[in-house]
Amino acid sequence: MSLLETLQKDMIAAMKAKDKEKLSTIRMLKAAATNEKISLGHDLTSDEEVSVLSRELKQRKDSLSEYEAADRPDTVASLKNEIKIVESYMPAQLSEDEVKQIVAETIADIHAESPSDFGKVMGAVMPKLKGQADGKLVNSTVKDLLSN
Repeated sequence: MSLLETLQKDMIAAMKAKDKEKLSTIRMLKAAATNEKISLGHDLTSDEEVSVLSRELKQRKDSLSEYEAADRPDTVASLKNEIKIVESYMPAQLSEDEVKQIVAETIADIHAESPSDFGKVMGAVMPKLKGQADGKLVNSTVKDLLSN
């Protein structure tokens, strides 16, 4: 079942349950996926669906840190709930150890030796981990392993 089909089914369930917060989040996700489908001109592949979800999740996490810094507890609670809803549609996330192992293997594969190889490593590892690990975690793991 595609992401759009799943979102449609969940949107109907949220309407019936009168869960306004979940409904609005699902509508935002559905709109983002539909817009991506229109801009690409074809049905979304699973990678493209994960890309849309990752982008929406990142936007909410960035907003969350800004609202926390501005001391806006009302909006923070709402964003945390939205993040949980978006994460429920994401593929399972890899643990920190699994990310470290994949990054280490990639560093060995491309023979990276110093922090100056950071860009090459990130370029090679991100497609492998797309949607399965947070970009900040991957970034810090690559920096740690290259500096040792």
